[in-house]
Amino acid sequence: MAARAVGRFERQLPAEQGVVTPVLLDRLVGLFSVDMGIDLGTCNTLVSVRGQGIVLNEPSVVAVRKGTNQVLKNGEAVGWVAKEMLGKTPGSITAVRPLKDGVISDFEITEAMLSYFIRKVNGRSKIFGPRVVISIPSGITAVEKRAVFDSAERAGARRTYLVEEPVAAAIGAGLPFAEATASMIVDIGGGTTEVAIMSLADIAVCESVRVAGDDMDEAIMNHMKRTYNMMIGEQTAERIKIEIGSAAPMEKELSMEVRGRDMISGLPRKAPITSEEIREALQEPVTAIIEAVTRTLERAEPELAADLVENGIVMAGGGSLLRGLPNVVQKATGLPTKLADDPLTCVARGTCIYLEHIEEWKDTLENDLEV
Repeated sequence: MAARAVGRFERQLPAEQGVVTPVLLDRLVGLFSVDMGIDLGTCNTLVSVRGQGIVLNEPSVVAVRKGTNQVLKNGEAVGWVAKEMLGKTPGSITAVRPLKDGVISDFEITEAMLSYFIRKVNGRSKIFGPRVVISIPSGITAVEKRAVFDSAERAGARRTYLVEEPVAAAIGAGLPFAEATASMIVDIGGGTTEVAIMSLADIAVCESVRVAGDDMDEAIMNHMKRTYNMMIGEQTAERIKIEIGSAAPMEKELSMEVRGRDMISGLPRKAPITSEEIREALQEPVTAIIEAVTRTLERAEPELAADLVENGIVMAGGGSLLRGLPNVVQKATGLPTKLADDPLTCVARGTCIYLEHIEEWKDTLENDLEV
């Protein structure tokens, strides 16, 4: 399988002598806009700009009026403003996460969200829209890819490229993406986990599973229901995961107090919980991720597997920050496993680096959705 930009979506006109070609025109237009890489995630959207690094990191949440999908605050109730409303909105308003499992579940709201983020980074005064590279899960369908592209176009992008998440993550993590040696990336986002083995700018083996950080949060919410008859929200579950969650026993176990709503009385109450019980609650999603890693390794060619004995596995994405998870992966595979530098931003940084090398890599990157 090629490690590729899965769609350049650009139309080239034949060059004639004395005529400004599309490539030259694009370069001239680029002087008046900002090129950006976008990690369009289920939980968070990150934007990276060439020469500036990460310039935006906000929740993938939009607050809208029910029945109309009108974005509140004149189209600016997006990101942090909207996330603060999750679970707290009155009947006429809802805070929506328009992506599920890494793909668009609400096209109109995704378009509004992308438009807001692009305007925020590119600036309202810019005459031309930016060139944009957006990361997408490797296992999505052509229809799902098209939905991402169309959303970016309608949101104001001048030219849109789609690149598979494991490719962007590997580039952002500084792996030898284009060299004649195997590299392995495990990118655990909010909606999907991407596992890929790459060599010579190609994906040799890849698996995308819709088990990731959101499933960990859901497992914690279900545990609180079963064990304590207590309802908690997504943000509380995420806070529990971050503060005391783990994939392996810790030298010093942790505890915290959780507040929620009693399922029997309906009244607010609190309960003490421990890292041991949360680790048990997380066992199912963690096991599913480990199994995806081992399945990918089992499909690797012998020479690639041999490279990985030395090169090991690199983990990226917010889900990889779960305490002890790299050690659990290393124990299950027998391969050295480490976290990427700043794993939360690997994909966004990789999309921006990819954009800088579009021309250099175009002969090795397959544009299978070019129209």
